[in-house]
Amino acid sequence: MPSVSELGDQTSDLLASRRGKLERLRSEGVEPFPHTFAGVTPVASVRERFSELAAGEDTEEHVRVAGRLAARRGQGKMAFLDLDDRSGRVQLQAKADVLEPVDFERLLSLDLGDLIGVDGAVLRSRRGELSVRVESFTVLAKSLRPPPEKHHGLQDVETRHRRRELDLMANEQTRKLFATRARIVAAVRRHLDEEGFLEVETPVLQPVYGGALARPFTTHHNALDRTLYLRIATELYLKRLIVGGLERVYELGKDFRNEGLSPKHNPEFTMLEFYEAYADYEDAARRLEALVAVAAAAAGPDTAPLDFSAPWRRVTLRDAILEHTGLDVLALRDREALLTGIDERGLELPRDRTWAQLVDDLLSKFVEPKLIEPTFVMDYPVELSPFAKAHRSQPGLVERWEGFCQGIEIANAFSELNDPDEQRARFDAQAAARRAGDEEAQPYDELFVEALEHGMPPTGGVGLGIDRLVMVLTGTRSIREVVLFPAMREP
Repeated sequence: MPSVSELGDQTSDLLASRRGKLERLRSEGVEPFPHTFAGVTPVASVRERFSELAAGEDTEEHVRVAGRLAARRGQGKMAFLDLDDRSGRVQLQAKADVLEPVDFERLLSLDLGDLIGVDGAVLRSRRGELSVRVESFTVLAKSLRPPPEKHHGLQDVETRHRRRELDLMANEQTRKLFATRARIVAAVRRHLDEEGFLEVETPVLQPVYGGALARPFTTHHNALDRTLYLRIATELYLKRLIVGGLERVYELGKDFRNEGLSPKHNPEFTMLEFYEAYADYEDAARRLEALVAVAAAAAGPDTAPLDFSAPWRRVTLRDAILEHTGLDVLALRDREALLTGIDERGLELPRDRTWAQLVDDLLSKFVEPKLIEPTFVMDYPVELSPFAKAHRSQPGLVERWEGFCQGIEIANAFSELNDPDEQRARFDAQAAARRAGDEEAQPYDELFVEALEHGMPPTGGVGLGIDRLVMVLTGTRSIREVVLFPAMREP
């Protein structure tokens, strides 16, 4: 096995060789970084157009393709090269009797990883491989570093996440996954647009953060000389738009929460929130069922094998926790009583938690991982839901659900609280929680309460985590796999 110093020397030699070829191209009058290469046809389109071509058959049909050189084989007067673009791979056939001798030599001297554009006729080789005969080519970008190891792709997880460009270059599955993500996002937007929702944009930098139980990122605006926060949710601004009369609105964008990393958490994440006037949380559930079904269809045939058709299973939070822990949390509506019940059942949870936090811990640790099929957990304690409307028949509860699939929470929804006096009381309770040491409690937002005093109609609202939805639909187990550039610790 080569030593570290030997590997370093080999890398230096490779870089020097590639730079030498760069200078050679320039000395021969070849521009290694041209400005443009118009009229390119995606490889997938070429494959689709000529899918019926028989083995050994030539055509006079010319195409222009471009991409990265991924492999080379053959020698003498004919060689074959593989060209990759975003849509797929095609074989290039290079023949000495088609190209000028200097061009033939130049093509074969290019390095793997170089980007080139090719013009030529389409054929299918005797072995049945669709190919483009190289009649002319253009160097589009000289690669000065070698690509990831070609046979096995880029395998080191840390490198794949930290250097996503190399991951995309080396792993076709990664390229497919992010193309699938793009289709899902486009389908979500299209569906909401067709349902009469208006896409809007609200501030990312907020003077008062809110809409979720989380710690924010804090920054300072020099010109205004004031502290601002990266938003943890878009909820409060979107509901102010409902007050203003927009009636159906959504925002799909980034939220930021200053919390730990896990397979389900990235501090910067993509969230969809949509709000509908004259609706409640049951209407919101039906909306989500339809939306996820549309997203699953957009994900295509490789979607995780789950039945997303409506109706999803519905279970109350009380019954879900009782089923999986034996604890009736609503009968133990006191922190000490709940802790006693937790101890009696040998359940391990942090003890420095409020009653509401313990309930949330029981749900996330002992229930959530077992919710594989699409499920709505319904009717939460008011202590966990400062913006949800009181349950119309169950005192002490609110009309809230969370949606779960594949053992993770993907969505959260309320019948939105629209009584300004009740909202003030909820903010007061959150303020008391903050004074008691709960850093994730909601800060008081006077402008939001004043907006409610103008009158907000009955409203159903949903927050859907796009990253987690993509995880569910693609069968991915870590959020880092579905975020192009996830947060990483320093190497």
